[in-house]
Amino acid sequence: MRTERFEGTIGATLAESTPDFDTPPDPGPGAPDVLVIVLDDTGFAQLGCFGSDIDTPNIDALAADGVVFTNFHVTPLCSPTRAALLTGRSHHDAGMRGLSNFRTGFPHMLGHLSHGTATMAEVLSDAGWATFAVGKWHLAPMEECSAAGPFDQWPLGRGFDRFYGFLDGETDQFHPSLTVDNHHIDPPATPEDGYHLSEDLVDRALEMITASTNVRPDRPVFTWFALGATHAPHQAPAPYRDKYRGRYDEGWDVVRERWFERQKELGVVPSHTELSDRNPGVEAWEALPDTERRLAARLQEAFAAFLDHTDDQIGRLLDGLRDLGRLDNTIVVLVSDNGASQEGGPYGVMHEMKFFNGILETPEQAIGRIDDIGGPHSHTNYPWGWAQCGNSPFRWYKQNTHEGGVHVPFILRWPRGLADQAGTTRRQFAHASDLAPTLYELCGVDAPETYRGVEQRPITGRSFAPVLRDAASPATNTVQYFEMAGSRAIVRGGPDGELTKAVCKHDKGADYDTEPWELYDLLADPAEGHDLAAERPELLGELIELWWSEARANRVLPLDDRLIELFGVRFRPLSPHPESRRYVYRPSPWPMPAQAGAAIGGRDFDMTATVVREAGQDGVLFATGTENSGLSLFVQDDRLVLDYNAFDDHTVVVSDTPVPAGASVVELRVRRVDHTSGTAALLIDGSPCGSAELPLLMRIMSSVGASIGHDHGSAVSPRYQAPFPFQGTLTELVIQLGPDRHHGDSDPTTAAEAAHGMSRQ
Repeated sequence: MRTERFEGTIGATLAESTPDFDTPPDPGPGAPDVLVIVLDDTGFAQLGCFGSDIDTPNIDALAADGVVFTNFHVTPLCSPTRAALLTGRSHHDAGMRGLSNFRTGFPHMLGHLSHGTATMAEVLSDAGWATFAVGKWHLAPMEECSAAGPFDQWPLGRGFDRFYGFLDGETDQFHPSLTVDNHHIDPPATPEDGYHLSEDLVDRALEMITASTNVRPDRPVFTWFALGATHAPHQAPAPYRDKYRGRYDEGWDVVRERWFERQKELGVVPSHTELSDRNPGVEAWEALPDTERRLAARLQEAFAAFLDHTDDQIGRLLDGLRDLGRLDNTIVVLVSDNGASQEGGPYGVMHEMKFFNGILETPEQAIGRIDDIGGPHSHTNYPWGWAQCGNSPFRWYKQNTHEGGVHVPFILRWPRGLADQAGTTRRQFAHASDLAPTLYELCGVDAPETYRGVEQRPITGRSFAPVLRDAASPATNTVQYFEMAGSRAIVRGGPDGELTKAVCKHDKGADYDTEPWELYDLLADPAEGHDLAAERPELLGELIELWWSEARANRVLPLDDRLIELFGVRFRPLSPHPESRRYVYRPSPWPMPAQAGAAIGGRDFDMTATVVREAGQDGVLFATGTENSGLSLFVQDDRLVLDYNAFDDHTVVVSDTPVPAGASVVELRVRRVDHTSGTAALLIDGSPCGSAELPLLMRIMSSVGASIGHDHGSAVSPRYQAPFPFQGTLTELVIQLGPDRHHGDSDPTTAAEAAHGMSRQ
C-alpha cells in the first residue's frame, strides 16, 4: 500500500526546493509469478497422476516437472478451504465456518473473510505484485453480490486488481452468471457458438496477464485461477462427452479397484494401504438394476469429460505463460478445495438442485433424458458410488472430516526455484492454511502485523518451504484440527514420524458429548479402515482434549450443525430483504444473485406488475432460474403466461383473457398448500384469469437469480427464446411475501436437510 509522504524540502522557489518522489513497492529482480489453480470437488484419485484413467496429460506433466504432495489436506467445503488458502489462517479464524452464502452472528461465520486476516492478494499487492482473480470467488455474502453491493468483500475489495468470473458457489458452464471487476456482464457467446466457461476463463486470465506484463514486464503477477470444474453441474463440450461413451460400463467396483492399484504403482498411496469398504448407501455394481447402471455410467462419463476438458484448458493457460516467457519463474500450485461430492445422492441426479430440495430423483425418472447428460440441457451430479471411487482409497465425501472429504491432490512446480526437486514426491502432512505462509517465504514477503489499520490475527499455517527444498525435512504442520457442521477431527504428528487421527462423524442433532469418536494410525492405515478407539482409549481421550484446545484457540466454537437450512434469508433493515417483505423492482439489464432477490422459494407470495403496452407487445416480466428449473411470468400472444419449471416438469398457466392495450396491472399469486405443493393463480386488473396446482413447490429453485423485464441466460420456458425482453413499459414489479407458515419446517429451505440422509428405498 502506498502512503503519502514527502521527505524533500519546499522553499520559496524551485531553486530553493528539493523534490522527493514516491517509490512504488518493488519485490526486486527475479521475484516469481504465482499461479494458484483451484479445482472444485475433485477427489484424491480423479487426476491421472493420482490414479484415474481420466485423461489429464497437462496436469500429469505439471506433476512430472514439479513436487507432488500425497498427504495434503483441506477443509470439507469450498468457501472454508478458499479462506484458508488465501489467508494462511484456519477457516474459522478467517470467519468462514461454512459457505459464504450465509452468516450466523458469530465471529467464525461472517459470510466473508475477516479484515483481521489479510489475503495473499492484499499482502502481495502491497509488496509489488499485480493481482488477478479469475473464476469462482464464493467468499462474499451472496446477498451483497448484486449491483447494489457493497463491494468491499468482492475480489477487488480484498486485494485483487482485476476479476473475471462468478461470485457464487457454482454456475452453469454454458450459461454462466458472470462478473467483471465490480459489475455483471452477459457471457460473450452462446453454447451454439461453442461457448464454455472454462475456455473463457483461460482467455481472460491470459488477457489480464499479457496486458500487465506488456507494460511492466518487471512486475511479478499473482493469479488466483479458481475453476468451476469439477463442481456440479458436470458439463463439457460434446466431443469430450463422446470420448468417454461406454468407458465406465463395468461399474464403480471394478474401476475403483483399478484406480487403487494404479495409485499404489504411482506411489501416491503406500503399498500397504487397504482399500476402504463401500460407504453406506453404495451398493455393489453388479447388484444394481440395469437402468440404474446405465444412468450412473453416463453421469460418470459426464464428470470425466468435464475434467478432461478442464485439463486441456489448464494446458492452454500454461502454454500461454510459456509463450510469454514467464512459466519457468512461475510458482504454479494446483489443488482441489475438497473431496468428491456426495450431493448427487445414491443414484445421481439430472438436476443437482433436487438435492437442495430434499428430492430423491430415481433412475427411472431420469433415464428418459440420458442423452442430455453433460450438455447445456442438464445440471447433473454423479452418485455416491462414483464419488467414493473418486476419493479412493478413502471413506466418505465432501462435507465430511474423514479422509474422503479432506485429503486431496496437490502439486507445486517452480523450475527457477526448485529445479533439483522436479518429479519428486512428498508424504509429509500439510494443510490448506499452510499454503500462504509457504508462498510468502518463497517470494521473500512478510505478512503484516496490521493491515489497513486492522490488527491481524496470527497466521496459523506453517510454511512447508523446507519440505519443498528437502524431501527428508520433517513435516512443519504437526497438529491440525478439522470441523464442519459438527463433524470433527484432529491429526497429530509425533517426533518419531507417527501420524494419528481422531475423527467424529456428527449426525445432525446428535449429542456432541456422547457420539462416538474413531481413532486411526494414518501411517499404517491411510484409508481409516481399522478403528483403534477401543484398543487405545487413553490416546483417543488425549486427542479429543487436544481438539477442544485447538477449537478454543481458533474460534471454532460454538459448535453449529446447521448448513443447508442457513440458506434461508433473514428479514431485517439495511438488507435486500426488508422486514416488510415487500420488494419493488424495475427493469434492469443485470440479474440478481439468487440470495439477493425476493425469497419466493417455498413461500406464499403475490407478484404484481404495472405495465403499459400496445397489442402485440410481448416479453418477460420476471424470470428466475434456468431452463433446468425456475419460474417465468411473461406476456405472449397478448396473454399473461406463467411457466413454473419444476426440474423440467412445466406447469403452464395461460390467461383466459388477453392483457389489454394501454395500462394494466397483472398479478401472480402463489400459495403454499403443504410441505411440497402449492397453487398458482393469474389475475388481470384484479380479475382471475387462470390457475393451476403446483405439484412441487420448489424451496430452492436455482443458483441463478432473478431478471426483471427479460430472461437472462438460458430460457426458463421453452415457449420463447431468451432474453425475450418485454416490449412494452414495465413501470414496476412488486413482490409481497406472505408470513411464514409452519408445516414442520419453519424456513422454506429446512426440508432440504433431508437430502443429507437420502438413501435407497
